[in-house]
Amino acid sequence: MPASRDAVLAVLKTITDPASGSDLMASGIVRALNVDEAGAVRFVMEIPPSLATQYTAIKEQAEAALNALDGVSKVMIVLTGHSEKAPPDLKPSKPAEPKGPQSIPGVAHIIAVASGKGGVGKSTVSANLACALAQQGRKVGLLDADVYGPSQPRMLGVSGRPASPDGKTILPMRNHGVTMMSIGLMTNEDQAVVWRGPMLMGALQQMMMQVQWGALDVLIVDLPPGTGDVQMTLSQKAKVDGAIVVSTPQDVALLDARKGIDMFKQLNVPILGMIENMSTHICSNCGHEEHVFGHGGVAAEAAKLGVPLLAEVPLDLQIRLAADGGAPITVSQPDGPQARAFRDVANALVAMGVA
Repeated sequence: MPASRDAVLAVLKTITDPASGSDLMASGIVRALNVDEAGAVRFVMEIPPSLATQYTAIKEQAEAALNALDGVSKVMIVLTGHSEKAPPDLKPSKPAEPKGPQSIPGVAHIIAVASGKGGVGKSTVSANLACALAQQGRKVGLLDADVYGPSQPRMLGVSGRPASPDGKTILPMRNHGVTMMSIGLMTNEDQAVVWRGPMLMGALQQMMMQVQWGALDVLIVDLPPGTGDVQMTLSQKAKVDGAIVVSTPQDVALLDARKGIDMFKQLNVPILGMIENMSTHICSNCGHEEHVFGHGGVAAEAAKLGVPLLAEVPLDLQIRLAADGGAPITVSQPDGPQARAFRDVANALVAMGVA
């Protein structure tokens, strides 16, 4: 059985960073940590260039400790050094003056993934959709704008703190072919983000405009649930090509999904389609199909609104395990039946000309 990500993190926390005196994870030098299904461990250690000799010994210590861990088949650690300037503070005292929707430099299309309520799988959809598009050769970015519950670093297997070459521009992280930025990379994993509206709006604008996204075919924005400041700021500050609304089939989720759709209409953002998540569950033992949360509610709502039903994603344990393990199901099992729905959505977006 391959080693778990948590087991790898536990080992790295036993090794002391010579520069800070804390452990490797607390120091923030470990970046792009990935543990695949074969037990291979890969990550980057971003170190001060002046301490290369000391960190070579630390790298060897980490390799030895991880190779001794049950379930680890291979360890690959890369030492790299960038400017030691810290990324800019994402807590501006006041938001920038409104200038109307703007294009993000280098980004051809922006797609928002939204939900009316939490817990319907919006972030899982965002991560898998980004990876599915990357597998089609698209240059994809993923902005985790769910500032109160950022989950994309865990889902994409990314850790560490983004660097900044000049103290203003932020260098995003990258894994599985997806360029990613999240507020979760700027705070400790267990630290709550206690910000009011102006701070949220300013931080979102910085993550959109000050991140060095490079040339992207599409930037997917994983929005927080509901109809609040972040959704309005994105729609008013950036040229959004369209929104995808994720919902489970039950009535209570659809009630909130309708509010989200109405919000985007008021903000003049087109609805590209809806996705019914947790649509059906097939028992792994007997093959019986059961609709735990009902079935067809999102399809009926999409037909009523005149928008496409992009996919019906099953309620499947493998999708959850893949996301928790840092390699979404479209990466860990790209040809499996669980990944098919996400590939279909990616194909539909390409056909629409927005990805």
